[in-house]
Amino acid sequence: MQRWRGLEDIPEDWGRSVVTIGSYDGVHRGHQLIIQHAVDRGRELGVPVVVVTFDPHPSEVVRPGSHPPLLAPHLRRAELMAHLGVDAVLILPFTTEFSKLSPADFVVKVLVDRLHAKAVVEGPNFRFGHKAAGNVDFLAEQGKVYDFDVEVVDLVLCGEAGGGQPFSSTLTRRLVAEGDLAGAAEILGRPHRVEGVVVRGAQRGRELGFPTANVETLPHTAIPADGVYAGWLHAAGEAMPAAISVGTNPQFDGTERTVEAYAIDRVGLDLYGLHVAVDFLAFVRGQARFESLEGLLEQMARDVQRCRELVAAQQP
Repeated sequence: MQRWRGLEDIPEDWGRSVVTIGSYDGVHRGHQLIIQHAVDRGRELGVPVVVVTFDPHPSEVVRPGSHPPLLAPHLRRAELMAHLGVDAVLILPFTTEFSKLSPADFVVKVLVDRLHAKAVVEGPNFRFGHKAAGNVDFLAEQGKVYDFDVEVVDLVLCGEAGGGQPFSSTLTRRLVAEGDLAGAAEILGRPHRVEGVVVRGAQRGRELGFPTANVETLPHTAIPADGVYAGWLHAAGEAMPAAISVGTNPQFDGTERTVEAYAIDRVGLDLYGLHVAVDFLAFVRGQARFESLEGLLEQMARDVQRCRELVAAQQP
């Protein structure tokens, strides 16, 4: 799959294509329906499929300081889209200047002049252009002028997550922040993942017999509520059952919020400097401070056993 950053990265000889546009943070099951529809349409027409997305999130430019927690970085989104059959991802740098582009100019500069859209697939609430003035009706009118079809995927997915609310990135972020990883997984269609580089911490886990990978998470990452979770640690091409701790480590008067993963029953791992991923499967307990170190160690042993059982019951 091709990945382009900016319009100038699109090959000069790029032909007609099917396009879908959106932030697509998390590539959740609702997103997947729209993207899959675009992929199916592209195969019918015999043209490649392009997903257009933005960096940073538009809200950060329009309302500085409002950048939402991200469910997946762009590289992860691209991987997920590739699995759905997408041929190319165009990441448009979202600047103040770009935010002032009118809907009509966006259509011409992006969809017509560079991507040569043959069809555009969107959800019913799609908005674009300066002050989000463009919608699917306007897009359809432009399609008649510039010879592209507009297809609206109007399917609302709901489940048990969030008490039956429609699936969305906003709801998923809320569930992650509350520690409801089962609900988040229902929407995403997979466990919520946090990525980053393993850095050196206080190394107390090693001293206590539970050496952890201290993950320096990527900016704006959606991190679950403080507590202990069962999950997977992905490193060096291997998926390892893990007990994951999120929080400030109150037992030792910590102040910095961290994500630490203990690879269950693994000895001698050296992951420093590696980019790793942590999948959160299930909440085990909240963050707590114990009356003694012995009490903490006993609880950690119980946590690891519980995590071992939970992971074994949810093989990937």
